[in-house]
Amino acid sequence: MASDQPIKIAIIGAGTGGTALIDLFASSHGVEIIGVADKDQKAPGLKRAREMNIPVTDDVIGLVSKNGTGLIIDVTGDPAIRPLIEQKKPPGAGVLGGTAAKLLWSLVQHETQIQAQLLHAEKLATIGTFSSGIAHDINNRLYLIMSLAENLPGEQDSVVIREHADEILRAVKQIRTIVQGLTGYARASSTENLEDVDLGHTLDEALKLVKYAMVHHDVSVTKEYARHATVRARPQEMLQLFVNLITNSVQAMGENGTLRLSVQNKEDAATIMISDTGCGIPSNLKDKIFEPFFTTKNPGKGTGLGLHIVKNIVKKYGGRIWVESIEGNGATFSLQFPRIQKNLTL
Repeated sequence: MASDQPIKIAIIGAGTGGTALIDLFASSHGVEIIGVADKDQKAPGLKRAREMNIPVTDDVIGLVSKNGTGLIIDVTGDPAIRPLIEQKKPPGAGVLGGTAAKLLWSLVQHETQIQAQLLHAEKLATIGTFSSGIAHDINNRLYLIMSLAENLPGEQDSVVIREHADEILRAVKQIRTIVQGLTGYARASSTENLEDVDLGHTLDEALKLVKYAMVHHDVSVTKEYARHATVRARPQEMLQLFVNLITNSVQAMGENGTLRLSVQNKEDAATIMISDTGCGIPSNLKDKIFEPFFTTKNPGKGTGLGLHIVKNIVKKYGGRIWVESIEGNGATFSLQFPRIQKNLTL
């Protein structure tokens, strides 16, 4: 097998263990899942595989005997499966099962939990950077409510009383919308199913959140969205991805600038571009910005995880991300996701 060729993996068993392995290997470079087999066509792993356009089957022998398979992972827990795999596997294919498969499953679960915790922590840290804007937005409405309420006791005109009551109700609903948006963004998203996520709509939802970082900035926004541009993903993860990138762009521009959001929809891929007119990125730092805990912000102003998490989410859905920038002349982050193909069955 050539060194630049991916390791082709077949997964036997699509229960909890198989599902965890699918999530891990589907986002790993140098690995290709050639199929997932399980007799139970309602197994959760088969559902996850179909969502990711990975071939599924109930024919275990057919899958394990495929030429070119580099590794067969058996997570069925059935002792009768191993001899069958050894008999039917192609020459040179490795087999992982039994205690070794359980250990791998445990490690995958542990890594998944850590990744979920990091995602959640970064969400909360991002909301922390919005705190000034959130307080400003809520306080403005509270002052309006207080002012109108103070005028009500001495007001005799029923029409004015009704107008004041309507204004108070409107302000309360706006505060509720702010709180609901923040709590919805902050919640954990690891159990969400994959959906067709509309990229333009999700960018707009991210803008609603990032506006709290724009309170003291004079930032103009231009948008150019292609219609029907979607990616198969977890909505909350795509939202977090865009919130992180847009927040970085706003912070890079300081007090004023222009934020440009673009979505292109082509036959083979959907491309998103997020551009700013900020300070740009020095050429010697372009290769470092996606590393975990790397940050150019002042101490206490960033976790250094935002762009690392962004890159991991992009990889998870088979996409790629790159940045173009000239120091002092802004930056453009481009993300590209492959066009979803029809589900395949072995």
